Amino acid sequence: MGLKTSFPDMVLKMSLAKRVESRLWGKIDWNRPATYEDANLILRLYEERREEKLRAARAWFVGEGKPQSLADWQAKCPPGSGMNANYRMVTSYWEMAASFVTSGVLHPELFIQNSLEHLIVWERIQGIVPELRQLNNSPQLLRNLEAVAGWAKEWLNRQGEGVYESFAARFKA
Repeated sequence: MGLKTSFPDMVLKMSLAKRVESRLWGKIDWNRPATYEDANLILRLYEERREEKLRAARAWFVGEGKPQSLADWQAKCPPGSGMNANYRMVTSYWEMAASFVTSGVLHPELFIQNSLEHLIVWERIQGIVPELRQLNNSPQLLRNLEAVAGWAKEWLNRQGEGVYESFAARFKA
């Protein structure tokens, strides 16, 4: 069962309203084949995910990282707490990994095919991110993660009817 539309074509067909503004958008070569360097970077990212503290933070986030509102999240993860450190570790890891994709360093489809954990993170936090951006006066906060999560959502939608919705239903906050 293959994709009906190639990933590069799919991304190019996405409406501008769905695309996250990025000064780097035009630098991504959506048609290039994945390389051994891409595969090695995927493996390196996987190795980093196995680091003990990050692994514990990821487990905490998947189990308990379900903010209902910014106020709820701030109460559960106050600055200086271990939960806040877990949140920052998980979101900054996936923002970093996503930046490799949005900057064109890492092949987008290869990244998405090998892990959808970044999409789980985005599904959980997308409701509070606009307020976090405003609160911190940081309009670019988690923009790479947002962009790649959007592309992953589109990729899942191309797998079949209801695939994204089934995925999201398992992980929404």
